Amino acid sequence: FRRAVVASGARAARLPIPGLEDAGYLTNATVFNLTECPDRLAVIGGGPIGAELAQAFQRLGAQVTLLEMSPRLLPREDPDAAAIVQAELERDGVRLVLGATIQRVELDGDERRVFLATDRGDEIVSVNRILVAAGRRPNTEGLGLETAGVNHDQRGITVDDTLQTSNSRIYAAGDVCMAWQFTHAAEDAARIAVQNALFPGRRRLSTLTMPWCTYTDPEVAHVGLSAQQAETQGVRVTTYTQPWQTVDRALTDGEDEGFVRIHTRHGTDEILGATIVARHAGEMISEVTLAMVAKLGLSTLSGVIHPYPTQSDAIRRTAFQYSVGRVTPLVKQLLGLWFRLTQ
Repeated sequence: FRRAVVASGARAARLPIPGLEDAGYLTNATVFNLTECPDRLAVIGGGPIGAELAQAFQRLGAQVTLLEMSPRLLPREDPDAAAIVQAELERDGVRLVLGATIQRVELDGDERRVFLATDRGDEIVSVNRILVAAGRRPNTEGLGLETAGVNHDQRGITVDDTLQTSNSRIYAAGDVCMAWQFTHAAEDAARIAVQNALFPGRRRLSTLTMPWCTYTDPEVAHVGLSAQQAETQGVRVTTYTQPWQTVDRALTDGEDEGFVRIHTRHGTDEILGATIVARHAGEMISEVTLAMVAKLGLSTLSGVIHPYPTQSDAIRRTAFQYSVGRVTPLVKQLLGLWFRLTQ
């Protein structure tokens, strides 16, 4: 070939837990082959896949125990958003064991016993099935990458911002080389890789504004920087939050758990990131993503009229906080003087 794109994807990571392979486990690829709901299910991993499937199986009738090493669910998400999802899973009946270290797994007939070490002491969780949702591993084996001079490691194929590998004729796209492991991210990355491989010009991955969504109930949708990421990068932000308790449609729908939160560059209306927690947050985040791509600030969003009553009106209400915040004490004094002079 003259040019190639490697798009071999990734698979669920194998965890080095003694006895896990012998006991057998499900992954996000095999769990949908089940023909009946297990009575008791252990989910290993509290990221998006783990949270989504734990809630789904609990609502289908399984008694789910979710095991996570970190002290909270969804560690990549806004802490307030993660707390709402965690509370909802607990209301559904999911048993959460956070800060847990799995020591080993034993198979006893049709029962699987998971031995844990926690801050509260050792514990044994007995279940019928185990679902592993603790990360993914790129599919690089058997491709002959070494022969082709394509550098790679356990994180996947090494690419530059144009998705070109160490072999200038070979590009890569998707889960095999990217930190964004989403279907929509792979699709857009594939466009970049093909265009750069076949046509003049250099499109870059870093120019993409990438939203994502965790499909729990409520959903958590995000785009751009979080407040923590901005702080790490030394970027000062101003944060505007609109809770659902003050949005009429959310109250009418009985969906008042959550919020719209938008981060702007301090002193400006430039949108740097946003998080939405709502039942249909994945549908709503696109309005903010469009604003970021088109470089429209909060002042523009505050003037976008939404039909009443809609939940998406919360985005305008959040943006309106920026306009209200510009009314400083000096501006108030000047406005007062103006009204007195013009009456």
